[in-house]
Amino acid sequence: DDVLNVSGHRLGTAEIESALVLHKDVAEAAIVGYPHDIKGQGIYAYITLVKGAQPSDELKIEMVKQVRKEIGPIASLDFVQWAPGLPKTRSGKIMRRILRKIATNELDSMGDTSTLADPGVVEQLIENRENK
Repeated sequence: DDVLNVSGHRLGTAEIESALVLHKDVAEAAIVGYPHDIKGQGIYAYITLVKGAQPSDELKIEMVKQVRKEIGPIASLDFVQWAPGLPKTRSGKIMRRILRKIATNELDSMGDTSTLADPGVVEQLIENRENK
């Protein structure tokens, strides 16, 4: 689950997330895969910016370049979604299952969300999703 198969290359989500948080404007990042017609799996990034950083198209391009520089062109991000927060359990673990459902537009089958610390985060992510 934490490994994506992009055009036959196995990429760890943690590796891509680490590349993103090296950027001065990134507070937190989560990577999930979604079905991609050509590559098998595409890379969907949810990024929370540090206080004071403004989301922009230029910054999205910087994010893509950042990952390409650190890992290589195979790790090019397909979607970058600015996230005010990430869906986490009360203990602080990111609920990647929910992020995957949003990235693949499986919005009617979210599963159990009772352990979410802040359910409002999910609504915002669904509303602002890039893969509509």
